[in-house]
Amino acid sequence: MGLLSRPEKLPAGVRAALDLDRADRVLAHGRLHDGSWAVATSSSLIRSDGTSTASCAWCDVDRGSWDPESSTLTVTWVDGHAPLLLRIAEPTKTSLMRVFRERVQASVVMSETVPLGAGLTARVAVRKDHVGNLLTQVVGDAGADLSAPLAQAAVRSALARLRSASGAPPEAW
Repeated sequence: MGLLSRPEKLPAGVRAALDLDRADRVLAHGRLHDGSWAVATSSSLIRSDGTSTASCAWCDVDRGSWDPESSTLTVTWVDGHAPLLLRIAEPTKTSLMRVFRERVQASVVMSETVPLGAGLTARVAVRKDHVGNLLTQVVGDAGADLSAPLAQAAVRSALARLRSASGAPPEAW
């Protein structure tokens, strides 16, 4: 947020539409070019126009990237769905990008990059959900064949190490 910039106030209708759990709280928000709002809470990233709301837990976010020229935060997902583009109307009046980064990082307990050959890798991570439960995730580079026997062996080995070190429960992969 700029030195002299004041954050825009989150409209009451949008705040009400968030329907937050008692333990959840708004950490940052930013008005988008289409008039809707992006809201970072302690448990999730929410997009709302005051009537409809879409929410995702921080542990479902793979990463984000900020393009200052277009004022766009691109959100990529662990499950590989199409990225979400959040075009911020007044980026100097929000701490949304900083809070976004902090919340995604806070959901990562441990991670390891696993080489798969041919310059490709997979990221194996133990993350915590909004209530603190540990879960594991595997995200391969575009073009990585995670079903290949050598890739599966490398990923399973990394998962075993991370689960052992973090106390994450065993899960099917």
